[in-house]
Amino acid sequence: MKIAQLLLSLSILVVLHEFGHFAFAKIFKTRVEKFYLFFNPWFTLLKFRKGETEYGLGWLPLGGYVKISGMIDESMDKEQMKEPPKPYEFRAKPAWQRLLIMLGGVMVNFVLALVIYAATLYVWGEQYLPTEEVKYGISADSLAQSTGFQDGDVILSVDGEEVENFFKIVPHIVLNNASSVQVLRGGERKNISIDKAIFPSLLKDPAFISPRIPFYVAGFAEESPAKEAGVKLDDKIVAVNGKPTEYFDEFVATVKQHKGEPVEVSIVRNGDTLTKAMQVTDKGMIGVSVDGNISRYFTLNSTSYTLLESIPAGINKGVETFQSYLKQLKLIFDAETEAYKSVGGFITIGSIFPGVWDWQSFWSLTAFLSIILAIMNVLPIPALDGGHVMFLLYEMVSGRKPSEKFLEYAQIAGMMLLLGLLVFANGNDIVKLFSN
Repeated sequence: MKIAQLLLSLSILVVLHEFGHFAFAKIFKTRVEKFYLFFNPWFTLLKFRKGETEYGLGWLPLGGYVKISGMIDESMDKEQMKEPPKPYEFRAKPAWQRLLIMLGGVMVNFVLALVIYAATLYVWGEQYLPTEEVKYGISADSLAQSTGFQDGDVILSVDGEEVENFFKIVPHIVLNNASSVQVLRGGERKNISIDKAIFPSLLKDPAFISPRIPFYVAGFAEESPAKEAGVKLDDKIVAVNGKPTEYFDEFVATVKQHKGEPVEVSIVRNGDTLTKAMQVTDKGMIGVSVDGNISRYFTLNSTSYTLLESIPAGINKGVETFQSYLKQLKLIFDAETEAYKSVGGFITIGSIFPGVWDWQSFWSLTAFLSIILAIMNVLPIPALDGGHVMFLLYEMVSGRKPSEKFLEYAQIAGMMLLLGLLVFANGNDIVKLFSN
């Protein structure tokens, strides 16, 4: 299911990206020889010709391409470049027209993201957990506790700035290089210093802080001492051997202290408090799962939008996502954060899609990937759109066009660099796959 969603999302993005180049080429009467979804080395799955353009479907799902006459691209068609320029060729067009042709794909991807965000806000609205609503405080994992957080801390601000969405607190810390977090502990305000040295670990730790929740039973393991003892779904666990465990993290910590021992677990059912005797497993568990539906414990902030309201809201969301991703990209080049180790390939990208088909999630992730595709393509690397743009801007400023031989060598160098990045990213995926 994840693979299907990934392929559909990438197919939409690649086709529309290439259509951006195609459309501007047609506007400026530049011949487009090929328009392909996916690459087609050695053979093609499907192709047909309409007018001067061959349309086709390749077999290698690593992207797509348009082949524009008179342009040095990944096809490396040197024979065509040896002939005198023809009026319909890319190289015969003014620099500003060539610039718009090269920026066409990026422009379409960015506009597409804004349109998708506006549409999803109009159809589904927006919902998030306000930080001020996390009334039971946080559950801090071992890394958070070593940093200075404690279970039950109530987050007030990051570097003195309130973060409205609870689940954006950790990204805010990393992306804005925060130095402190302010919390309320036992009625007293505390300041927790954040050392940048934890960032490499923080980037790999999705459970750094999470909302603290009561323990309502949502399910049982195949072999469950709790179920055998008479615990039922939706029972609320409140104590172990008389020790209060009002919250799930308290229960987990307490029951692990009784591995392989008999315990008495107090539960609340229909307003009555009952006690059940059971044996804790050698792993420190009783075979139950918690109800993690946060809407059960907290009032989520829900906003619906009219059609007119969704347009500026979608634009704002797209711009915020664009800015956030630029900050993430900057982290990769900061050796101290070791963010480069988290760079992933197709397995990582595919894993962000849910295991079931959810249109809201699909379109939101497609919009996000569209922004990523726009940013990555505009990087000043030869063989990417950004590399062509870089040389065109040089030509427009200096009045001198780089030689075709230089552009050929630059294209080869860029393709080798991109291949290396592709191997590195997917290599990271394979390493993480086996290390887990």
